[in-house]
Amino acid sequence: MTLRATHELGRSVAVSAGAAELFTYVYRPDTPVLESPKPYLHPIRTRGGALVSLYRPHDHVWHKGIAWSLPHVGEHNFWGGPTYTDGRYVQRDNNGSAVHRELTTLAATGDRVEIGHTLDWSAQSGDPVIEERRSLTATLVDDATWALVFETAMTNVSGATIDFGSPTTKGRENAGYGGLFWRGPRSFTDGVIQSPDGAGGDELRGRRAEWFGFRGRHDESGDRSTVVIVDDAANPQHPPQWFARTENFACLNPAPFFSEEVPLPGGETLGFRYAVVVADGDRGEDGTASLADHGRNALR
Repeated sequence: MTLRATHELGRSVAVSAGAAELFTYVYRPDTPVLESPKPYLHPIRTRGGALVSLYRPHDHVWHKGIAWSLPHVGEHNFWGGPTYTDGRYVQRDNNGSAVHRELTTLAATGDRVEIGHTLDWSAQSGDPVIEERRSLTATLVDDATWALVFETAMTNVSGATIDFGSPTTKGRENAGYGGLFWRGPRSFTDGVIQSPDGAGGDELRGRRAEWFGFRGRHDESGDRSTVVIVDDAANPQHPPQWFARTENFACLNPAPFFSEEVPLPGGETLGFRYAVVVADGDRGEDGTASLADHGRNALR
């Protein structure tokens, strides 16, 4: 099976396999400032065509499929919405934007598509904060599975040290979200969170692990799908703590700044790599672990 890339110039790249559009990467979105504009992947689908992402849910409109979202970058909010400050969320004039600058790679060869671009992260005032190089590589695993490798290198151009953190580093218990964040469809609520040590629910939030998965069920069809995210062994803070939810909504987030701030001095670069594996069906605990193996192989 051949992967195809369809480029809507100046806006997005859609990647398809056969009749299924696996994902659209919107690199230049039309997003309100208060939602901290940034590129995102949505819709995201399995090889069988089942939708496994959600866009602008009413409870958190800044959630958009999969996005590299950071709530505390020094004084700046590149997550969206209010900022957790002094024990509560406050809407401040600090919603920054990660803006596409230049497409550096777009290649489709057989079962592989590569997308690369540069971005400028700016404060709400317009001042430069970060320059980023980002790449996404999609590959086919089998007839029911595909994988995406997400890689980012962020260089501090603000002129001063930046501390990357989370609401937990600012005092909110067990709310260390930030990083590569996946929001699942509404029907995945009350699905199964899978860790290497076993399956469970929200009690797994905050655990450290190389990978986490989510096993959910779709409305209308009743079919099931699985999403697994694998943290690269070279990532800072590996293995990460995970921000994962199922009781109120479905999400997965390997959160490198969950409970400890990471400083980035001016002029220096911080990099991360992840594999996201998307599969039709519920493979159970052993099968989900096998999907993590595919993600690990994709990172090699």
